[in-house]
Amino acid sequence: MNKMQMRYFEQEDVLHLIITEGSESRSVELSPNITVELNERNELVGVEILSASTFLRDTVLESVQAKTLQMLEAQPV
Repeated sequence: MNKMQMRYFEQEDVLHLIITEGSESRSVELSPNITVELNERNELVGVEILSASTFLRDTVLESVQAKTLQMLEAQPV
């Protein structure tokens, strides 16, 4: 398996994840800002995230907040 690569285009605020080397045959929009790129066998070859800085900020904060809440709820009072 090839090492995943990330490319960030700052001016456009686009993050492109290259999962594996290979040609993109088609793409599928998962949400308004996330598109997956598939090869001819419908295997994932890449992911494109528009408005990447906002998406990553929101995703990381949501994950950290959820894990913090779980940790605090598990601690004895």
